[in-house]
Parts: sequence; structure tokens; C-alpha cells
Amino acid sequence: MLVKFLSSETGELMMFADVAGTLLRAVGKETTRRGTFTRDEMLPAAQLLRAAVARGESGAQAEEVDEGGEPPVALGPRAWPLIDMLERSARGDAQANIVWEAAADF
Repeated sequence: MLVKFLSSETGELMMFADVAGTLLRAVGKETTRRGTFTRDEMLPAAQLLRAAVARGESGAQAEEVDEGGEPPVALGPRAWPLIDMLERSARGDAQANIVWEAAADF
């Protein structure tokens, strides 16, 4: 399942639900079908994601491999697009917001 993040300031970002769930849980958000980041929540959420990336957190252990024998993608490359969206949207006007949509809770 895909999750689409829409920003009034930057456009849209799509990612798989497992990745979006990891990122949303890292900032204390529920993985509901629809949700939002208010302007006041954006910079603190970006800081939490940056800290998680710095700690090297991910949903998988480093020694795990996928079915094709490849190691999993680290959290950093997956988090940076959302971090960028959060930071750029936070610099927007007073009505700036980010919403996400999915087919179901994830």
C-alpha cells in the first residue's frame, strides 16, 4: 500500500506504508488512513527524524537481507524526503500544512 503526503508548500511525496509507518511512529504520529502535521508540529517532527537517522534506527537489523539477498535500505535515505518536506513547509505561510492519505490504516 502507498501513502501519499501532500504539502501546501512543496507538493506531494509517496512512499510504501511500511516506511511511512516507521517514520510516523518515530515522530509520535498514529498510522491512520489520514493524518496531518500542523505548522507547529513540523520542525519538531523533522528534528526527531534527524535524530533517528543519526542513531541509525530502522525497522530491520543490519545483518538482515531481503529475498533478493540485498541488505535493507537504511532509514536515512527513506527519511530525508519527509524531513525536507517538513522543514520547507514549516518555513511556509501561517496556513502551511501537511496531510497524508492511504487506502487504510497501516
